[in-house]
Amino acid sequence: MVNQPKPTAAIFGGSFDPPHQGHQKIVQKAVDTLKMDLLIILPAYRNPFKDSSMAHAQKRLEWCHHLFDDTPKVVVDDYEISQGKSVRTSQSIRHFNAQYDVKYLIIGADNLSTLTQWHEFEWLNKRITWVIATREGYPIQTEMLRSWRILEVDIPASSTAVREEQKLHDIDSKIKQSVHETIKDKNT
Repeated sequence: MVNQPKPTAAIFGGSFDPPHQGHQKIVQKAVDTLKMDLLIILPAYRNPFKDSSMAHAQKRLEWCHHLFDDTPKVVVDDYEISQGKSVRTSQSIRHFNAQYDVKYLIIGADNLSTLTQWHEFEWLNKRITWVIATREGYPIQTEMLRSWRILEVDIPASSTAVREEQKLHDIDSKIKQSVHETIKDKNT
């Protein structure tokens, strides 16, 4: 019996608090340009670099399902949320490598300045190709990376701006009302 190769995968994790047009553009560009069988959208239970979230984990997962479930080659997975705690990226890669060959890890250019502080950065760096989504105001510094690709996105959307300034023009109509209500509830 010949072993079939595992399907290749990319992981795009994050808080998605809330997911916006920038996230959607990253997903579409990744699907269009990366040689992979599957893109896994992986909302975090809690980002280890943030103190709090606007929306609880289940709400952020629901938003991602609304935005990405109908996208070919894309699946939204609740692995990190189901753990009920902050999960390290290396743990998630190990988990998904049981079923897939995780080749790519998609990050925003804003993550590059803290990347070497990630748990098991060297282990990650040896095993995956970093896919860096460009973001205005964040230089692409790759000298510490073994393998990388650039996704030209440059959409000025920001979850922080949505939360703090209530700028909903970067939120897809599928979830705009829910995001608005969540912001309103958080501010009362």
